[in-house]
Amino acid sequence: MATTLVSLNTWKRAFFLFPKNKTQIFTITTHRHCNSPLSTTNMNDSVVVSLQEWQGWGTTSPVPAMVTQIAEDLKLLEKDFDSQMKFGRAGGKLQGSFGHHEDKKHRATYKALPDSEAKLKFYSARQIACRVIGSKGYLCQKCWLAMEDCMCSHITSCSLFPGIKFWLYMHPKDFLRQNNTGKLLWQVFGVDAATLCLFGIPEHEQIMWDSFKLAGRSNVWCLYPNKNAILESVENAFSQESVANNDVTSEKQVKVDTTQHFILIDGTWSNSAAMFRRLQDQAKSIWGDEDLSCISLNPGTSAMHKLRPQPSWDRTCTAAAAAGLLSELQLLPRFSSVGLDKQSEAVEHALTVLLEALTKRRLRMGRSITRKVRPNNIC
Repeated sequence: MATTLVSLNTWKRAFFLFPKNKTQIFTITTHRHCNSPLSTTNMNDSVVVSLQEWQGWGTTSPVPAMVTQIAEDLKLLEKDFDSQMKFGRAGGKLQGSFGHHEDKKHRATYKALPDSEAKLKFYSARQIACRVIGSKGYLCQKCWLAMEDCMCSHITSCSLFPGIKFWLYMHPKDFLRQNNTGKLLWQVFGVDAATLCLFGIPEHEQIMWDSFKLAGRSNVWCLYPNKNAILESVENAFSQESVANNDVTSEKQVKVDTTQHFILIDGTWSNSAAMFRRLQDQAKSIWGDEDLSCISLNPGTSAMHKLRPQPSWDRTCTAAAAAGLLSELQLLPRFSSVGLDKQSEAVEHALTVLLEALTKRRLRMGRSITRKVRPNNIC
């Protein structure tokens, strides 16, 4: 039996959590959909997570090494038990004695890891491997909705102005969530214009930071309400730059790469603080003591507020933040002639499509479509 990369002993296996949006207990090798490109995939395949399958979920990277190792461990464990895995809705955990036994092993593996960095990488890879394996034949790879709710035919694609690039810095618990809105950006603009970077996955974070190093600190921005630093408005950050050096009146006039890289933190507000700290720590290790530049947007309300709980009405979802940024940039002379208003409208349209798809699903399942009000305990 092969030794794992995440366990100190060869017999230890990683436990996986399944997304909470499952509505029934089922066996992953028997749930299939005729329209799924993964419908013939099962745990007896020689490759648990293929490159084609991995990139089909919205990423351009190779399959992360630890995700591969954990997925292979799970495959071996299933053979050891001679039993198929069953996932359930409550808590998203493996069911029965199989799940109970594996839960103890994964907790022991996690506890034995030497430091917080190793624990984060293990946690992230485990979450992601579970979601990929458990979603085979169930979720559409493009829109991350259940096959019967697929909304892809209603999304209108659009080219993003090449002087702008989005980075979706996503928490593992938001990966493959049906109500996630960050996925809309690469559905609309493509994976090269809006690139997924998964929190705690070394391969993803390395790709992102290599791009930032080439771009330079002055061309990297984070959309985050950093309470410990002075926030710049979009107008202040970009309108004062030299028109002679940076004026852009059409896409054909771009000769020097002055692409602006915008990081969108895609996670719950409680998780986003840790994600932002990780970004800041890495920025300081590269560029010195100065904080990563943060910009703020004018207040606005996303369509998703009608359905998805937020800690307060002044918070907004990831896609709405991107649309708001494009709209504000459109008002500045530097960007006024590159069609950012149309690109913003394309994102807003995708948000409306997602909201309608989720609403129809909830009504069909007899669930409430009324937004819950949560206490705002974020200072």
